[in-house]
Amino acid sequence: MIGILGGTFDPVHIGHLRTALELSQALPFDEIRFIPCGQPPHRHPPVANTSQRLAMLRLALGDQQGFRIDERELQRQGPSYMVDTLSSIRSDFPAIPLCLIVGLDVFRDFDKWHRWQEILVFAHIVVVHRPVSDIVIKGQVLELLEKHRIAAPSQLLQQSAGSILLWPVRQLDISSTDIRTLIAEHKSPRYLLPEQVNDYIASEGLYQS
Repeated sequence: MIGILGGTFDPVHIGHLRTALELSQALPFDEIRFIPCGQPPHRHPPVANTSQRLAMLRLALGDQQGFRIDERELQRQGPSYMVDTLSSIRSDFPAIPLCLIVGLDVFRDFDKWHRWQEILVFAHIVVVHRPVSDIVIKGQVLELLEKHRIAAPSQLLQQSAGSILLWPVRQLDISSTDIRTLIAEHKSPRYLLPEQVNDYIASEGLYQS
């Protein structure tokens, strides 16, 4: 089973890594793929360039078993829609269960995604959340959740796509935006991201204005 964790990773931080690690230990993943976004369709372009974001990801992941970087969105022209990414991965792995990993805050607005109704054709969705959360799911997203929700991780292995699993993790209140703001204000982001990534950001002069 393959986990899919997308994002701009601008920069990658401890929150990304801790979530992936907890999922890799709790769910039957063979690997988790970090997929840096090429052209975000609904937000400003990344501040760091493609090479810099890849370098930071490589430093962050190191030799962690079961984690790998998938560069396909960076190599594709046009907006980086997740439905296209999942379709591409499904072509590579026709029968293996795929699991798109998203936060509950992101899943709340799932019906605003490009061709969102097709996502479950290609993959399961693992929605990670804090053990106690005040985020409310409504409307079409609630209907989708009620129709496709499963209770046990083992059910993800019974088919290659089509289910939604809610899973609590120790989510850390860290964001890439906050890290960039700290650096722009000449404050240290140390302990919010791996030390190697912090050193790289300093050496490249990233996010300083």
